[in-house]
Amino acid sequence: MLIDKLKNKMESTSKDRTPAQVVVQDVVAVKKGERVLIIANPQTAEIAQDLFTASAQVGALPTLMYQPDKTSFDNANPEVLAAIATEPEVCFSISNIKLGKDPAATANPYKTEDGQEYTHIFDYLLDGKKTMRGAWTPGITVDMMNRTAAIDYKELSERCRKLDESFKGAVKAFVTSPGGTDLMIPIEGRKLMFDDGDFTKPGTGGNIPAGEVFISPVVGGCEGVIVYDGSMTFADGDSILETPIVCKVEAGFVKEIDGGAEAKRLLKTITEAEQRAVTYEKEKKLPAGQGAVYKKNARNIGELGIGLNPAAQITGNMLEDEKAFHTCHFAIGENYDNDAPSLIHLDGVVRDPTITLEYGDGSKKQILVRGALQI
Repeated sequence: MLIDKLKNKMESTSKDRTPAQVVVQDVVAVKKGERVLIIANPQTAEIAQDLFTASAQVGALPTLMYQPDKTSFDNANPEVLAAIATEPEVCFSISNIKLGKDPAATANPYKTEDGQEYTHIFDYLLDGKKTMRGAWTPGITVDMMNRTAAIDYKELSERCRKLDESFKGAVKAFVTSPGGTDLMIPIEGRKLMFDDGDFTKPGTGGNIPAGEVFISPVVGGCEGVIVYDGSMTFADGDSILETPIVCKVEAGFVKEIDGGAEAKRLLKTITEAEQRAVTYEKEKKLPAGQGAVYKKNARNIGELGIGLNPAAQITGNMLEDEKAFHTCHFAIGENYDNDAPSLIHLDGVVRDPTITLEYGDGSKKQILVRGALQI
């Protein structure tokens, strides 16, 4: 068994390095003397230990912590949050499901000088103060790490760059799919973001496996229908969809959800997020007046993403699924521009989409046709 594991790892290496070494040396560029915090669950122990070893090999000072599994609604252990607050140069969140929420920051958000608010110490150090580099892997498995982590990051970066050029000046995106998706997404003033595997500068981070671009729709503007026919995130985990989930979207928010058992499961997660938002405000876990805001945004269309990792497949694990070629994904809940806070961010995959961008002068450009990149 051990020989097979070692063989599998070697088959996924880049220049005879393990996937963990590629991540530590190339993706995050850990340096000698840097403090590296690795937070894991027992189920992700092997990957976490590999990252610990790879960090130590380059002369860094790694620390490895374990906590129980955390769902979308659970808080991280206070010891974990305290460790992040020590401001390590690098933080790896190697979670089986989620890292866990930061209850103190949810009730009293961190604020930057420009007025941005952050409801988690991890996000504050990464995106607010920009003092930390990071990678997070909700749902990572050993097989996924071995197959998808040691890819050609230069090629991935080039795909991201070309898509960034295409999105510049775009005011709307139109997404259709063979499954029935037909959605208009307003994106004027929004910036395309990357998960390109280059987390080498302070203030940068993303998923491992990497491989997507994503953008936050203008809040309140999406119109049409999303038919999720790949996989979906729920409060208790991810699943490949046996029956498509049909979401009717009006004025930027999900108004109706139809389908089979998975549709009911999605509605249950959204409803729970709505109810918890109101309860949290009463319990002073949210600032006064924010309960209604968080409740409303539990139905917000918070993200349009495009998968760009050629090694990724739809497996029922969203960490990998949203990176797969020939797919796009829409998230319900919180967005990445910090103007639609919510207790949830539920990604769902759409297969073989066609995506058309419209610019301010009325011209249009197709960037995906039935899932195939046109750049």
